[in-house]
Amino acid sequence: MRRAAARVALWSLVAALTVSAGGCALSAGLAETAPPAVLAVLDEPALAGTRWGLMAVTAEGEPVMARNADQRFMPASTTKVFTTAAAFALLDDLDAPDPADGTSVRLEDRPDGGAADVVLVGAGDAQLGDGPGCVTDCLSELADATAARVRRVGDVIGDDRLFPDARWGPGWSWEDMQEPFGAAVSALTVNDNVVVLEVMPGATAGAPVQATWRDGDDLQSLETEAVTVADGEADLRLERRPGQEGVRLYGRMPVGSAPARLRVGLDDPALTAARRFRRLLEARAVLVEGEVTARHRPPTLTDAVPPVSGMDEVEVARLARPPLLATLTRTAKASQNLYAELMLHRLGRLDGTGARADGLARVEAVMAMAGVPREAFDLYDGSGLSAYNRISPRAVTTFLLWTMDQPWGEAWRATLPVGGRDGTLSRRFVGTPLEGRVFAKTGTLNGVNALAGFLTAASGRTLVFAIYANDRPSSAGSALEAMDRAVLALAAEN
Repeated sequence: MRRAAARVALWSLVAALTVSAGGCALSAGLAETAPPAVLAVLDEPALAGTRWGLMAVTAEGEPVMARNADQRFMPASTTKVFTTAAAFALLDDLDAPDPADGTSVRLEDRPDGGAADVVLVGAGDAQLGDGPGCVTDCLSELADATAARVRRVGDVIGDDRLFPDARWGPGWSWEDMQEPFGAAVSALTVNDNVVVLEVMPGATAGAPVQATWRDGDDLQSLETEAVTVADGEADLRLERRPGQEGVRLYGRMPVGSAPARLRVGLDDPALTAARRFRRLLEARAVLVEGEVTARHRPPTLTDAVPPVSGMDEVEVARLARPPLLATLTRTAKASQNLYAELMLHRLGRLDGTGARADGLARVEAVMAMAGVPREAFDLYDGSGLSAYNRISPRAVTTFLLWTMDQPWGEAWRATLPVGGRDGTLSRRFVGTPLEGRVFAKTGTLNGVNALAGFLTAASGRTLVFAIYANDRPSSAGSALEAMDRAVLALAAEN
């Protein structure tokens, strides 16, 4: 980590020179041009009103196609390209576990002299779990170690103060907060900060549905208003209002329907993790005499990382943090928003306090090294959920082209979804000339579709591309099919 921090410091000194020297590498020689086959797709009447942005270059940096290449677009989850690449550029030993950088448990003396409190301390580990199928990086392992040390404790405390308490990013939609893809961000994350509700219809029409939390997730209160109906389509909805942990289920479910599983993003992951840990301790005959609470670090103007506690404390157990490469691969392949945000906070701890702004500063430093002009983008998060994010297609291809010359570039590219094979591209480009020949990050928000990465063209050449569909009218539906046909035409013409 010391070498990584030194690189950041050096880059901050040369960023201005880098931009002035390389920032215009793809800015000349091509204005608005595309083969007729591509234009025919982009200009289809069914998608009238959609604003398209497209840039494609060869691996040598020769521009081959552009449309609105310097306009700024909402990138959606193609934002993860910059977050994950920055991690490859700045972090060391991505493919090795770190015994000193995992979730830990500490016993903390109480002022009243009672049984020591047990503190579960988050380390920003994205993969910590406690389900029945957990094999590695399991909360149960920490419970085993704690139970071997003590038989009576006071409070059980979830501590996520490694990062400031900023659970949702700027520009995230409030209705996304209850969704799995909008789960709260916390340095103490368990089971992806998601709980699962299993729902079955009643025996007869008019009966309430049967809803239960899966695998001990009944740490959330539930209000069930959904009813069983005689026929028709199931329509089940969940509501968890901001700032409230309770979940309300409403809607309808036909008699005889197959069970449904609904996933809900958590509001306070550290508190839920502490509740889970208490349950694990009690299952091991540890007497918990106190309450379950959480410790957070409110953001401040002069942010500083606090000590773990102000009392005498001793560490009794620690998990080795799994290799970050697995986290980065899932971030890109599955477009996992929580993992991207946790990685951004991890970058923010290289020479900062772990705040989102510190992480974004590190990402921007890497983009400057790539020659991306600062005026070409604005990023507010690491996942792409923010409606405030903007970037130009030319800036994206400039960055992607730069990654090809980096020593980690090939390993990073391997984390991207592969057309027709895996990740968010597993069902796209199947049976086409680009199956297995396009490696790209997808992106989707309301009114937005995006795709950016690499492809092997008909000529055998590698092309670097970025394509965006923004401002898509709701009446037009998804632009994915048209986008894929445009990319196929791009590959066929080159």
